[in-house]
Amino acid sequence: MTKIHSLLFTALLSFLTVNFFTTAAAEKPAEIDKAFISFRIGMGQSVSESRFTELLDLFDKYDGVTDEVTLFTTYSHSVQKPELFESRVKLFAQRIAAAKARGYRSGYNILCIMGHHNENLPNSIVDPENYTQVTDINGSTSQGSLCPNDPDLIKQMLWRIQLMMDANPDYIWLDDDIRLAGHIPVNLTCFCDNCLARFAKETGRKWTREEIRAAADQGSLAEKLEFRKKWLQHNRDTINDLFAAISTYVHERNPGLPLGFMTGDRFWEGYDFDRWADTLSGKTNAPVMWRPGGGYYEDSSTGGLVDKSHAIGRQVSVLPDHVRSIQSEIENFPYQRLKKAANIVALEAVEHIAAGCTGAAFNVLGQYDEPLDEFEPLVARLHQVRPFLDLMAKNLGRAKLPGVSVYWNKDGFAALSLEGGSWFNGGGLFPDDEMFDVGIPSAYDSKYAQVLVLTRTAVVALSDDQIRDILSKGVYMDGPTLDLLNERGFGDLTGFKTIRTDSVDRMTEFLPHPLNGEYAGRRCDNRQSFVWWLYPAYLLEKTDPQAQSLARLLDYSFEPVHDCCLGVFENKLGGRICVQGYYPWTFLENLSRSAQLKSIMRWLSKDSLPGYIASFHKINLWIRQPQPSGQIALAFTNASFDPAENVILMLRTDRKILKLYDMACNQTILQSIENDGPYQKFVIPLVDPWQIRLLVTEP
Repeated sequence: MTKIHSLLFTALLSFLTVNFFTTAAAEKPAEIDKAFISFRIGMGQSVSESRFTELLDLFDKYDGVTDEVTLFTTYSHSVQKPELFESRVKLFAQRIAAAKARGYRSGYNILCIMGHHNENLPNSIVDPENYTQVTDINGSTSQGSLCPNDPDLIKQMLWRIQLMMDANPDYIWLDDDIRLAGHIPVNLTCFCDNCLARFAKETGRKWTREEIRAAADQGSLAEKLEFRKKWLQHNRDTINDLFAAISTYVHERNPGLPLGFMTGDRFWEGYDFDRWADTLSGKTNAPVMWRPGGGYYEDSSTGGLVDKSHAIGRQVSVLPDHVRSIQSEIENFPYQRLKKAANIVALEAVEHIAAGCTGAAFNVLGQYDEPLDEFEPLVARLHQVRPFLDLMAKNLGRAKLPGVSVYWNKDGFAALSLEGGSWFNGGGLFPDDEMFDVGIPSAYDSKYAQVLVLTRTAVVALSDDQIRDILSKGVYMDGPTLDLLNERGFGDLTGFKTIRTDSVDRMTEFLPHPLNGEYAGRRCDNRQSFVWWLYPAYLLEKTDPQAQSLARLLDYSFEPVHDCCLGVFENKLGGRICVQGYYPWTFLENLSRSAQLKSIMRWLSKDSLPGYIASFHKINLWIRQPQPSGQIALAFTNASFDPAENVILMLRTDRKILKLYDMACNQTILQSIENDGPYQKFVIPLVDPWQIRLLVTEP
């Protein structure tokens, strides 16, 4: 081919690429035919040509176990020195070419752009005269992490991007070091001179760190909240501008090159994933990939798996529809095979698809140049489950998740310590998610939820209009939340008030009521004297004659203390309210409390809850919105070490046939045995411990 022909061919390819992706982005996203699966490869397998060949041979042996081979640019978590980065990128270009020659898509995972923390500093950029280190509110820094508002860092970053683009990768992934919290040894950043100067332009006045601390922690609630929201917006814009610099540079040179980004729960950064995804797509509407993640590195605490699924579900819920490749982070750091069973690795990938992903990115292989024989059984297990990953992604796609949602929004971090204490100490936004372990369907976007779980931390940051709108729906809350709502003037919509709290020696007794059913008279004692799980009992008083008590308080002599600690109320807006004054978030996993909670959730939703597990099993449930045809797909995990026998699924549908798939893609046909109002009742005979099932209604 002559040089002229080559140039013409390149121009034509560029034109077709731009127009293909522009058209694709403008039209309705295509259906997902199979899962997006990749392996992230560390230097232990990529530096040595012979070891990398062995790796590709292993993937070839288990044909289809992965579609993509993604190479880390380093093995440590600070910003490499330029000469070291350049030498490795050029070496890995050969590995990318080798992977592509075998039929795999291949590209780089750049680690790091900003840096995570102080690791391998002798081989990293530690140059405070030329590069600004991230800085916390006290002026402390992380030597291994650099400020994203530093123009010198951006120049260095774009030079690195160009080196990777020279290797003709299929994509480039940006890692989750692009964040402003957790840069060990500091946490919330960045308050360096660059960032203070930027914030001064945004607000029209200069700021010192001391003045920022005072504005965030002193003054009225409204004043503190207003300032904090401005800072969160500053954080959002900081990251968005970094992505704009990357996207503009990349897509001016390669319009269709996909960029990917990894996240966690990024509340300090403003959780602006939808805008960031659009920015990474750029003016050419190039594909964007996402890798939602969170820490779950070994399986000694299996409850951490579903905690991560819930975090991932939140992350996916804000992504725009054009993001199709959503590969959950499956990480086994420090990659010691016995720390996480192959079955759990497989289950994790499947469960994260249930929570909203469309694939998985496996970072599970060894970090040393050693034979891969100890990892082959893991690869073999992932090969076995690959057809099920495809089946899950195809049937669930990117449909939204209705159900019960713990209310949150992008400004949620602004509410932390708003009523006292320092904002800069951080903290958690969510109560314990135990209620989702008993078969209540998880939802992550309040727009699609039938019931909202409301906390005081959420309410404190809401406007009156937002609160009124929420109270017109189904709402589950605790005592402190009730107190704040009443203080804000919404007592006519809540139906109750608290009159005092008791911190020791209280239990509840279920009262005769249709929502308690056969469990009237049952008692629950959560032993408040054990201080590590102390939750004061809130004594409730009805403020509206229509309010109803479901449970009363007893003392340890079984004598009545107060006639209401749990109640329900339907207000004038049509909203249904439940106030739980006795352990609202925990100790929900005995038969009577779990049954009562499901009954309450169904009542709160006015029978619009998409489904639930009616039997007494430890099950996590995700249900997708029905397709236009009315077809419904859902998945659930038996999150117990016991087999689940005769699982009862109540599904809001008129379809009476379900197809059930196990993780080996074996199909079973289930027939509804009866209906209860709008719900069909299906019985699943057996689900083994820590296994997931996919269920799809007949079209």
